[in-house]
Amino acid sequence: MSSISRRDAVFPAKGHALYDVHKYSAAIRSGDLLFVSGQVGSRADGSPEPVFEDQVRLAFANLREVLAAAGLTFDDVVDVTSFHTDPGTQFESFMAVRETEIGAPPYPNWTAVGVNWLAGFDFEIKVIARIPAPVPSA
Repeated sequence: MSSISRRDAVFPAKGHALYDVHKYSAAIRSGDLLFVSGQVGSRADGSPEPVFEDQVRLAFANLREVLAAAGLTFDDVVDVTSFHTDPGTQFESFMAVRETEIGAPPYPNWTAVGVNWLAGFDFEIKVIARIPAPVPSA
């Protein structure tokens, strides 16, 4: 099987219950890309963090843990999609949290989508990250 078609699952050391309950991988490494499943503000038991800003912070924390499990950081992210159940009232709070999370330019491209259902959550973030090529040893 060629490495381009191979899928390697990536899970953080302390994942949340949703991975098992809904039977999905936190991320899939394929070639030099990491496709991270949508991360929500889920507590360890899979329940949503009730305060919106805290839910967004926890979603970013869950995302950082998945990226770290693959040896990456947000600096390796090239594409972001965020999902919002009520963008009109949530966007200002979201942007305040986002500002503390995304780091310095250049920023990844980002698409924000308004949705009407996120399985009890109000925010979800999914990303694609580029896995840097190994540095050849001298």
